[in-house]
Amino acid sequence: MTQVVMIGAGPTGLTLAMLLAKRGIAVKLIEASRSFRRIFRGEGLMPSGLAAIAQMGLSDAIEQIPHRAIDAWEFYIENRPIFRVDEPMESEGPPCTLISQPAFLEAVLEQANECKSFELIQGNAVQDLLWQGDRVSGVKLGDGRAIAADLVIGADGRNSVVRQRANLALDREAQSFDVLWFKLPTSPQFAKENVFYAILKGKEGFGAFQSSEGNFQVGWSLHKDDPLDWQQIDWAGKLASTSPDWLAAHFRQQKDAIERPLLLSVVVGRCPQWHVPGLLLLGDAAHPMSPIRAQGINMALRDAIVAANHLVPLLQQSNWAAIDAVLPRIQAEREPEIIQTQKLQQAEVAQGELIRNVPLLRHAVSRLAPFIRSRVRQSWLERQLKLRQGFAQVVLKV
Repeated sequence: MTQVVMIGAGPTGLTLAMLLAKRGIAVKLIEASRSFRRIFRGEGLMPSGLAAIAQMGLSDAIEQIPHRAIDAWEFYIENRPIFRVDEPMESEGPPCTLISQPAFLEAVLEQANECKSFELIQGNAVQDLLWQGDRVSGVKLGDGRAIAADLVIGADGRNSVVRQRANLALDREAQSFDVLWFKLPTSPQFAKENVFYAILKGKEGFGAFQSSEGNFQVGWSLHKDDPLDWQQIDWAGKLASTSPDWLAAHFRQQKDAIERPLLLSVVVGRCPQWHVPGLLLLGDAAHPMSPIRAQGINMALRDAIVAANHLVPLLQQSNWAAIDAVLPRIQAEREPEIIQTQKLQQAEVAQGELIRNVPLLRHAVSRLAPFIRSRVRQSWLERQLKLRQGFAQVVLKV
């Protein structure tokens, strides 16, 4: 019998599979896609995520793939600069670093493939779960294969098939926006330093930065009350009209190169229960995160470490009762940090919505920026330090 069947070869599933396989535990990793390349994958590693990577022995891998640190964060309202924060914040390092997630996953896979106990089954989706009484005992694949396991781990993202087949509920948080994601060529003006720009003009806003792979990326907030038909918009003109002059010029220059945006539907929430006997959910399958401040990949990596700490000793014994008993403890250790992080993300969204929906406040902040800059900057900074470091000590112990 395969000891662990891992569903989903994203940051959670692949890193946890590697950790288990390196400790002699048999793992079959199932990935529906034939490639790690997707139009959008989160790139932002906060200090908490970089620390997790270091503990997994993957820091050298980061150095060998496309990566780039964020040098600063700048905020503009009504085309006026409000404040700037340089990295690393408050001399607290390392800086937020952008990585090529596909290249990162390939590097992790290379290490996992060195283990005889590891096998990747790619291009084959999970269709259903296998049950032995009221305990999950394996999975059925799209090609009809049945794979038995001591434990199934669902790390298959916010639209998790495993979660649905296990009838585990997801309590969704209300979100007022989705995201349109653009990629376009960069410019020499962005080469000297990589700044994350947050732009708000009127009720329209976006974030922009230079990615780890060298292109310029834009995330446009698409609100439920927006009257525009985003598929029919002249996006070069729209982005330019919302931007300060120096950034507007870049959008106009690249008008023929701006690709049609990808619509990212924002799903945020938590499962009240992450497990049933024989099955555990982790990462976005258990707690899909908001895109605010790039928490998804960081929480995923920390989930993998905590799960490894609890599971490795028990999987080495193949004791079903002990495995099932530890699953609630994994959720109990991870859940408080997830809840606190999502609350801070919600606070970020609420503040942005307040400024967006109250023209007088927006006007006041932009006009009074020289006088209130320090206070606004400090308020923002206090939230970011928590989002960057995490709310818990996560240490790989096995």
